[in-house]
Parts: sequence; structure tokens; C-alpha cells
Amino acid sequence: MKPRISVITLGVNDLEKALKFYRDGLGFPTEGIVGQEFEHGAVAFFDLQPGLKLAIWNRKDLAHEAKVVLAASSPAEFTLGHNVGSKEEVDQVMEQAEKAGATITDPAHDTFWGGYSGHFQDPDGHLWEVVWNPAWELEE
Repeated sequence: MKPRISVITLGVNDLEKALKFYRDGLGFPTEGIVGQEFEHGAVAFFDLQPGLKLAIWNRKDLAHEAKVVLAASSPAEFTLGHNVGSKEEVDQVMEQAEKAGATITDPAHDTFWGGYSGHFQDPDGHLWEVVWNPAWELEE
């Protein structure tokens, strides 16, 4: 399998609330909720970078589509890493996320490996890491 991740889908409990967090709070571009004319079809897509989108979909609809049992989630299952160009940008993004309604679980700080990072949870508990890594060059 050649790795070609093109969509990361997050199951959410309240699609409208999650839309407001990502669109209005974090400023992610979107056309809003689409697919409402289909049973289990309402979803919102956000353009992240060329070739990659974030989707939010109601957890019960996602479970229905994938034919899995809807179970309790854990924020420690994965993180979404958002790499930025400086320590100051980490602080700015963390502040923006908190103002948007995120829960700061790990305030931004110098890391043991020489970087700078912090963690927050979105309103559904999904864990994000905002990180500056001095060893990585970012493509704009």
C-alpha cells in the first residue's frame, strides 16, 4: 500500500458545534455541512493543505457506515499534529484554540528533545499537538 492519506475523518457528537469550532474558532476553510439530504450523510469537509482534508461526521453515522459498534472513545488513541514555524506561533495557535472552546491539556512548553509544544482537546475530546520542531522545515 502506497501511503496516500487524503482525508482524516473525526467522529463528533454534535456536528454543528464541531463545525463552529473548526470553521469559526480555528478558521479552517469549509463549504459547511453537506449531504444532509441523505440518511447518515451529513458531513463537513475542511481544506487543510493540498491533497489533505479534514472531515467531521456524526459518530453514530460514522459507526453506521463502517458497521462498527459505537463505543466510548479515548483521547489517547491518537493525536493530530499541527507543526508551525516558531515558538511564538505555537503560543498563538494554542491561544486561538482555547478561545474557540478547546481544553488545554498541556500548556506550551520547551520539550526534552529541543522543540516546543502544547496539547489541546477539541469539543469532542480529539487531541491535537501544536509543535515547533527546529529540525523540520515546513513547506508553505
